[in-house]
Amino acid sequence: MFYRALTLALLLILPSAVQAENYSIGTGGQSGIYYPFGGALAKVWSDKVPDVNVKAEVTAASVENTIKVVRGDMIAGIAMGNVVLDAYNGEGKFRSKMPVKTLFALYPNLVHTLALEKSGIKSLADLKGKRISLGAPASGTAVTAAALLASVGIDVKQDIDAVYLNYGETTNALANGQIDAGFIVGGQGVGAVTQISLTHKVNIIPVSDAESAAFIEKNPAYSQYTIPADVYNNVGAVSTLSVWNVIVVSAKMSDEMAYNLTKSAFENMDDVRKVVKVAEATTPENAHRLAGVPLHPGAQKYLDSLVK
Repeated sequence: MFYRALTLALLLILPSAVQAENYSIGTGGQSGIYYPFGGALAKVWSDKVPDVNVKAEVTAASVENTIKVVRGDMIAGIAMGNVVLDAYNGEGKFRSKMPVKTLFALYPNLVHTLALEKSGIKSLADLKGKRISLGAPASGTAVTAAALLASVGIDVKQDIDAVYLNYGETTNALANGQIDAGFIVGGQGVGAVTQISLTHKVNIIPVSDAESAAFIEKNPAYSQYTIPADVYNNVGAVSTLSVWNVIVVSAKMSDEMAYNLTKSAFENMDDVRKVVKVAEATTPENAHRLAGVPLHPGAQKYLDSLVK
């Protein structure tokens, strides 16, 4: 009798489990913020959205995530706003316009141009002729680094010895003297920068007001930002650039799915904030932070429901 009851219970449970669709959210390297943020969102979506099971996938970040979302390989991806804007307009790394939309903005990414204090590198101009990590291949960091260097007259193919390393590889190479400087474009307090500042004296190279203005004129997804003193060990306040990260999705996503993902994310954002502090910036009020790329109609529907 017991086994018959157990079998019946399993038969009732199994169909719902089988119907759950498996998806992934594209993140980045494990030493950055994208990965834990994506993992926290994946858990919320798996727990709160019916028939959806989401896992966080380690990737090269923004460009890869955007492409895979469009191809249908991922339900969503975390990406830097400038990359998604390029994809929408068919610019930069994208040869044609991509059918992308966003669900909501997450938090601002900051440009960290790192060098060891003993290197003597104190300005962007000092990077000319140096061996520099521009970020992981197909990442938003690499896109930003190349654009920023170009804006100050440095050609990444001719004027520097460029290598492409992820966050952890960049800081390890810096610490071991294998590179002179490296770019990390991540949230304030990003782990890779925090860790190297605890073991080495580092400089975060400032972006001057004039350099910021020239860069923003050509790259309107960015804005000027000052990293407060002591966010990183023994590093004073630094003027730099910021760009918002977003959740990018395919324009073909159903309105119902976009609505459910957005609703469950915002209604459970406190759980995400327990994992990543930068999620404090992930609010309905900040959802539209990336100008130029439309929100998915399903996401907009949820946001509109909050003001009725």
